[in-house]
Amino acid sequence: PILIGVLGAYKEGGKLEDIEASVGAGLLPGGQWRPSDCRPRDKVAIIVPYRDRLEHLSVFLANIHPFLQKQLLDYGIFVIEQAGTDDFNRAMLLNVGFVEATGMRDFDCFVFHDVDLLPEDDRNLYTCPNDQPRHMSVAVDVLNYKLPYADIFGGVSAMTRRQFEKVNGFSNMFWGWGGEDDDMAARIKSVGFRISRYPSSIARYTMLTHTKQKANPARFEKLFNGRKRMKIDGLNSLQYRRIHVKLKFVRVFTAKMLNIHHFPHCCPDIFED
Repeated sequence: PILIGVLGAYKEGGKLEDIEASVGAGLLPGGQWRPSDCRPRDKVAIIVPYRDRLEHLSVFLANIHPFLQKQLLDYGIFVIEQAGTDDFNRAMLLNVGFVEATGMRDFDCFVFHDVDLLPEDDRNLYTCPNDQPRHMSVAVDVLNYKLPYADIFGGVSAMTRRQFEKVNGFSNMFWGWGGEDDDMAARIKSVGFRISRYPSSIARYTMLTHTKQKANPARFEKLFNGRKRMKIDGLNSLQYRRIHVKLKFVRVFTAKMLNIHHFPHCCPDIFED
């Protein structure tokens, strides 16, 4: 790969049609791409949990495609949208993304990526290069580029298929903001893994401005009991109903809209004309 290190100012977003026109050349259907002149070592699925962040999504797509292509990755971008009005369940959406992506291709590396974080340095490789799960968003601008605490695993992280299945994925019980990433950190340690990181001089991110979500008031209790639930709460307890898969913007990303509650909901989706 021809990497330059620190990147310049991020590109602005816009209409998804315009982004497709600017970054879509060479992309395969559903936001997938692979280099034509080499064989990448990893097949990487980028899993993005999503609801009501179209402005952020457009900026993310405008920047992440060129970033990943510089690294000569074989990758696909999967945007997993939660339907309805229940509190956002980031962790369950990431589990769904893992299941849906593995059903489409034999990916061996999974990057779980918040839509409002943009990498600032292309040496921050979106791969799974070692035997340990990797926390990628080490230094974020709004946190003064400092790690808030040692076990943080939120924002952007990378795990192999074997690692993710060994910890039974994320917990499905964290509705609302917070807790699910710390629960994952506990799962990682409980099976003998450790959290790896690139240096903060490389693993740097810009966070797009957004309104903070409602916190989950029960998150501390769920964290306290997390290890007891690990074997029965995760990939093996995941239930959801796929509302539709629509590839209108076939050269930007694969989108899957789904219901992750017991009762059906109806809401506008990001592709509504």
